[in-house]
Amino acid sequence: MSSQKLAAWAHAEEFIAPSEHVEAARRRADELGVSSIDNGAGATLQVLAAAAGARAVMEVGTGTGVSGLWLLGGMAPDGILTTIDMEPEHQRAARATFAAAGVAHQRTRVITGRAAEVLPRMTDGAYDMLVVDADRSDYPSYVEQATRLLRAGGTLVMSWSDRESDPAARDPETTTLREVARLVRDQDHFTAALLPVSSGLVVAVKR
Repeated sequence: MSSQKLAAWAHAEEFIAPSEHVEAARRRADELGVSSIDNGAGATLQVLAAAAGARAVMEVGTGTGVSGLWLLGGMAPDGILTTIDMEPEHQRAARATFAAAGVAHQRTRVITGRAAEVLPRMTDGAYDMLVVDADRSDYPSYVEQATRLLRAGGTLVMSWSDRESDPAARDPETTTLREVARLVRDQDHFTAALLPVSSGLVVAVKR
């Protein structure tokens, strides 16, 4: 990447400053050894939620609530964020994050469990967005669930890895991401793009 492109990328990452509550949630994530999205990806989630007027968002990978806060910042005032994570400790931290930010308790539904088991129980066509930042080996199943869970015009967002663009990378995670990229691009009922923010976001709108 040229120095000019690197400078533009860095500027994009810093363009929208995180709130103090996002920064506090990120510190909690560091303490727990949990990865969290960067500012560029968070701001993008917020914009996508606002553009959709999102009232029902499903998130896979709660972490400590960093991405949840960005999403809630863009959602409709009466919107509800449903967020799934396997780790109760992470979700306790996320609840503390939401409470500290003044998010009304009825605006979040925190579910502890494996998303692969929880998502099939959710209502068809009930969600404006499905946001995934979790174990990438399960991404193919999340794409499948997205086709059922999202309303027409709903948006699937998946955190990505810049290793996917490196032809020399052949590890299982990167191979899975390439398969998922082809799957999303080739499906007639999605319009997709790979956004070069943070380590990448794949965004696909259900036709």
